[in-house]
Amino acid sequence: MDATLEPISITGLGAFSLLGTDFMSVCRAYSHPRHGLIRKRIGEEEVWVGAIPDELRSRVDQLKEERPDYGELDDSVLFAILASREAVRAAGWGTEDAFGINIGSSRGATGLTEACHREYMETGRVPALASPGSTLGNISSWVAQDLGCRGPELSHSITCSTALHAVLNAMAWLRSGMAERMLAGGSEAPLTPFTIAQMQALKIYSREIGTYPCRALDPEKENNSLVLGEAAASACLETGIKQQCLAVIRGAGYATEALTHAVSLSAEATCLQASMRMALENVRPSEVDAVVMHAPGTLKGDRAERAAVRRVFGSANPVLTSTKWKTGHTFGASGMLSLELAVCMLQSRRAVLPPYLKPEGASRPIRRVLVNAVGFGGNAVSLLLGGPED
Repeated sequence: MDATLEPISITGLGAFSLLGTDFMSVCRAYSHPRHGLIRKRIGEEEVWVGAIPDELRSRVDQLKEERPDYGELDDSVLFAILASREAVRAAGWGTEDAFGINIGSSRGATGLTEACHREYMETGRVPALASPGSTLGNISSWVAQDLGCRGPELSHSITCSTALHAVLNAMAWLRSGMAERMLAGGSEAPLTPFTIAQMQALKIYSREIGTYPCRALDPEKENNSLVLGEAAASACLETGIKQQCLAVIRGAGYATEALTHAVSLSAEATCLQASMRMALENVRPSEVDAVVMHAPGTLKGDRAERAAVRRVFGSANPVLTSTKWKTGHTFGASGMLSLELAVCMLQSRRAVLPPYLKPEGASRPIRRVLVNAVGFGGNAVSLLLGGPED
């Protein structure tokens, strides 16, 4: 990234996940060694999932009562509305402020789509609003309606790197001068029978019976341990270093590697190597204290990302961590949850590790954190974060 480009401040974060909704609650949740994954019947089978707990899910019901016109919206849209409200509140943005929105999803309206399809198979008909209700553009459009947005409204799907691609796109809008402020994020509500079955068909879903069903980053695991989770998260972004910002994006990288099959990722994740090197263009690897890795808990995925980190960092030894052991893999929202963890570590200056891992990196205050995301298709994004004074 061109060193002359202005840095981007993160001035607010909001989430709707099993860890909580506001930034401080999420940071406190990471301080506990417990994960939030539960056993739940999805379709015909009981599986591990990262489900929104009942006390938080009640906010979805309250939202529908508050706005009856939201009653037919998919959970992916409702989660995004709640997360975005919190982000905007935290940033202090008002309805008079002009800002744009870019919120994506890997799968979109999975619950609504599956329900409409079931009805079609049973009756030969679908609800009148099946088509508009199941489009991916619903997420940003309804968030914009809810917040009274007066800027651009964009949605996209770039598999599991969707949320960090939203950040990249938001940065481009800001630096072009076409927007003054941007809200970027991802939302996913994939805990449906068909979606779970797709992951099981790939033979990557967790069947662990131990304390930690998702053993993301564990180099000693013998089985795939991916667990799906549901969540939304959004970040408020502004150009320059703002006085009250939570963190500053100091570098950004992206890359795509050649496909050899539909879920292609090379043994040493060449796309992640390229995206990390681009993000680190203006700093030495030894200046990075931690890497929040994508690390979905699969054998090949975790191994490939570790190999990529070794290639890029060489003898430098950053702390390696991941969110998936705690929340499950939230597909298109996962990159924003990883960014959220990175900001938590920057604020506390301390690394947050899965309890089953021994620290692999140097023990030092956390001042710079690299965040990775990569999805089906070999689409990788890396963001370098630091504090406003670093």
